Amino acid sequence: MLESNPIESTIHKVVAGDRDAYRLIVREYQLMIRGYIGSQLHRADEMEDLSQEVFLTAYRNLDQYDGRGNFAAWLRGIARHQLLMHFRTTGRRKANDAKFREEVTQAIQHDLDQTFAEQTDFAVESLLRCISQLPERMKRVVRAGLDGTKAPALASELATSVGAIYNLHYRANGLLRECVKEQIQ
Repeated sequence: MLESNPIESTIHKVVAGDRDAYRLIVREYQLMIRGYIGSQLHRADEMEDLSQEVFLTAYRNLDQYDGRGNFAAWLRGIARHQLLMHFRTTGRRKANDAKFREEVTQAIQHDLDQTFAEQTDFAVESLLRCISQLPERMKRVVRAGLDGTKAPALASELATSVGAIYNLHYRANGLLRECVKEQIQ
């Protein structure tokens, strides 16, 4: 880092109006400030924004730095303040967002429940209609699946192979999916 005298002379130049001299300060301390802020935040974009805010705040208040203290510590103090403000702001924002979501959910919950019940009833009715339209062997495979009958037992009952049962089940699912989709639309 810069020695005490060079940093003091750079600060005096900046306070006197030499804006370009401030680049030396930023270049010298940016890694320290970014590291300090980055150790507290998990998002790189927030770290970048807060680091820039630290240097903007330091630039605006550079005339308040008395030169007797450690300049790096002074910058870290600004960074600590910026972090605290960030956490307060984001905490309030998250709390307000959660409160808003809860209020909206409460306001529309009855309508959502009613719509879900109506759609569920309609979908179940559509599925039952579609099952009734399947060929008999596919109906038995679907019913057996709903009853929890295992494929080997059903294969024995229908005098076919387990592979054939899986194939019938797969084809029945495809037909049901298409049938229900047509009825719901």
